[in-house]
Amino acid sequence: MSGSPKGKGMPHFARVNPAQLAPPRGFTHAVTAQGGRLVFLAGQTALDAAGRLIPGDLPTQFERALTNLITALSATGGTPADLARVTVYTTDVAAYRAHTPELGRIWHRLAGRHYPAMAVIGAVRLWDEEALVELDGVAVLP
Repeated sequence: MSGSPKGKGMPHFARVNPAQLAPPRGFTHAVTAQGGRLVFLAGQTALDAAGRLIPGDLPTQFERALTNLITALSATGGTPADLARVTVYTTDVAAYRAHTPELGRIWHRLAGRHYPAMAVIGAVRLWDEEALVELDGVAVLP
């Protein structure tokens, strides 16, 4: 965990990179800011702890990406109930729509019945080229 120095009128940030996630390259898995405890969650795909994309269909990758997002949030002291915003990026919006019931069951099992503000955005490709879905989010901790 690292942060910027506190100065008069300057926000204090803490960067959190849980050991359970692949080491970040060019990003931080979660960032908290004092004065409201906002948590900004980096985009998560279906990477395992070694940084390898798990194979599978969109629901399989969605489950791992959501697990990774919740892992990053938990490392900051948050829970899925603290999520204020989640953005879903997918390379196949039609498949996302077709799997909505299954994706909803995955969400309920992992995140409960708390729904943040959400958007689903179609993308030509994601950073991890074989990824079908990526999730990022913002949480507000008490």
